[in-house]
Amino acid sequence: MAAASGGGVRRWWRPLAGLGRVVRTICSSRRAAAEELRAEELAERLRARRSDEEKRESRLSSISGVLFSPQIPKDPAQRWVRELAMLSKQLQRVHPNVLAKVLKEETVYQNEEIVVINKPYGLPVHGGPGVKNCIADVLPILAKMLENMKAEPLHLCHRLDKETTGVMVLARSKEAAERIRLLFKTRQVEKIYWAISLGDPDPAEGIVEIPIVEKEVQSHQSHYKMTLAPNYRLSPEDGKVVKIRKNRNAESAVTRYRLLASSSACSLLELQPITGVKHQIRVHLAYGLGCPILGDHKYSHWSKLAPQKLPEITLRRLKLEQRKARHLPLHLHAHRLSLPLGERIDLVCKPPLFFQKTLKKLELDIAKD
Repeated sequence: MAAASGGGVRRWWRPLAGLGRVVRTICSSRRAAAEELRAEELAERLRARRSDEEKRESRLSSISGVLFSPQIPKDPAQRWVRELAMLSKQLQRVHPNVLAKVLKEETVYQNEEIVVINKPYGLPVHGGPGVKNCIADVLPILAKMLENMKAEPLHLCHRLDKETTGVMVLARSKEAAERIRLLFKTRQVEKIYWAISLGDPDPAEGIVEIPIVEKEVQSHQSHYKMTLAPNYRLSPEDGKVVKIRKNRNAESAVTRYRLLASSSACSLLELQPITGVKHQIRVHLAYGLGCPILGDHKYSHWSKLAPQKLPEITLRRLKLEQRKARHLPLHLHAHRLSLPLGERIDLVCKPPLFFQKTLKKLELDIAKD
């Protein structure tokens, strides 16, 4: 009876066991479906949360922009010139190691005697009041980055203005530096600059040979500027050319120029300074030819310090408002330098991106070398 009962129980349990398997399968499927549903819901929630966070970050960015940078415009062209205006300040805030790394990335040529860099805009060569970072101060770091930790500091051979970009030669030794400086002094180095100027020079090609002197400008804000000190003037009585007494503080200055392109009330000029007087190209173009360099706010006026006044067609092409013209950078670039070291070395640097963008906007085509 017990055996029979036991068999009956076993036979009775078999269908229940099968049912259990079915139930377990159904439950597992439902659980899997439920877990899949929960996973999809979780993913959807995460996507929604990420979207909300991005929107919040965007709002915070906009708010911070309003709070801390109220003058940054929305228009890309306006923002572009504003960013360029901030570049010098940014270079003064970075660590010297970072600045040396920037210069390393701008290295265009090097051999056993020299290192040539494409000098960035807004970076002073020498220190001075308010200058935290300059090229001279990071030359020991740059030498180690280019060679090794025991490398001798690099040496300056010449200088470029803070706002001027382009070819700059550094020497690996003191002896090489002295030799190259002598080449510059004796005018054996051929220097070619590119500049975008306002107006067209007349004639289109020629030489400006007018001495230059530094003078104090008496105005509501007195300041010093380089200016022309000509040896001749026109007589007011009969209009004849009259030789005048030479200013003993004036320096001889000679600049060769050539028009490469003209458009939008602006010109692309090729310039060869034969001498090396401070601000020579800027002064000869502004006061000698009446074609100040685009972005040269210092030499666009004599008696005052004020932003450069741009022609209407130039403003339209640059998509710029006159009140924002003060942010335009100086468009002067040291394009090529020919150095007679044994054999003559031709060193060429492309203009910076802002210079290239301006050429494109003004429809000034660069002549092929």
